[in-house]
Amino acid sequence: MSAAAAPTGRQAILRAARRAFALHPYAEVTLRAVAADADVSASLIVKLFGSKEQLFDAVTDFSAAADELLGVPLEGLGRHLVLTLMRVRREQQTDPLLRVVFALGKEDERTVLRDRFRAQVTDRLAALLPGAEPVLRAELLAGQLLGLGATCSLHRAGGASEQATPEHLADLYGPSLQRLVDGPPAR
Repeated sequence: MSAAAAPTGRQAILRAARRAFALHPYAEVTLRAVAADADVSASLIVKLFGSKEQLFDAVTDFSAAADELLGVPLEGLGRHLVLTLMRVRREQQTDPLLRVVFALGKEDERTVLRDRFRAQVTDRLAALLPGAEPVLRAELLAGQLLGLGATCSLHRAGGASEQATPEHLADLYGPSLQRLVDGPPAR
């Protein structure tokens, strides 16, 4: 990774915290362990985030990702979703949404992650969609974005995200997302 692509202390901490909270119950996660994984000091975490609870709140907040993903007119949203997802993955070396996949367990902190994803991404998207079944379409859109992110993560070396430009991926994947944005044609 080049120096320009190296994550900042904040980015490294968030990435390490996402891993920690995805793999361990909240009670088992320590700031020292997160700091060691991020290759920073625990005091930097306290300086930037305040406490473990505030770090968890930052990890489970999807509002900035939703702002970036949903910040265009509906006519071009499908393509924009793909381009934004791929740009964020390349620039920040992380997926802005995929961490919700680790929230499939039963622990309270995973419930918080799922609930925040629903409120900040899926419900917000549903509120934007015109026509019939906006909640269903929003859930399917979120699922397709998560699927694209999972595919890129599973097939990192030599996979689609390395073989194709974000624009080409948007050409291939964006139209199916746009069909969900637009909804079924009027009968």
